[in-house]
Amino acid sequence: MMKRALWQGLAAGAAGAIVMTLGEKAEQRLSGRPDSCVPGRTLARLTGMPERPGRRPVKVNLAMHVGQGALLGVLRSVMAHAGLRGPWSSAMFTVVRLTNDQVLENATGVGAPPQTWPRAELVVDLLHKAVYGFATGAVADALAAGSGSGPGQRHAALRPGRHSDVGPLPRPEAYGR
Repeated sequence: MMKRALWQGLAAGAAGAIVMTLGEKAEQRLSGRPDSCVPGRTLARLTGMPERPGRRPVKVNLAMHVGQGALLGVLRSVMAHAGLRGPWSSAMFTVVRLTNDQVLENATGVGAPPQTWPRAELVVDLLHKAVYGFATGAVADALAAGSGSGPGQRHAALRPGRHSDVGPLPRPEAYGR
């Protein structure tokens, strides 16, 4: 499962990043909002690349968008293979994406905590990350569905919800003893 989840997650995350980026470009044309340099500057700090004040790191921004999106997509794929599929799971994953951005941006000193942002900027960022989370989730769920239901889905089929009297599924042979 993990090898399949890896390649499917990279594909789902890259697709989600592309959809998010296209949405951002459309929104920027309508709103007049300029590109953010934060993703590129964050990647530069993380990798030790030279910083060039006053220059917009367009290629580095794109590399961060797609690279980070693809890598995080692996987690969403693992979620889908485990049986965490659908809008609820995509919403949970969107929070992971937002958290990842904020940890990297704040740890490198490139960004500021979201509660300090202008509200309009915060809303736009939340919207774009939700587009990423749900697009990535749709692709990851569709790819994982080819492997059948996940363990969580099979467990829920016994009795939906969390109940102390419903034990775990039988251990798969792949886990061994």
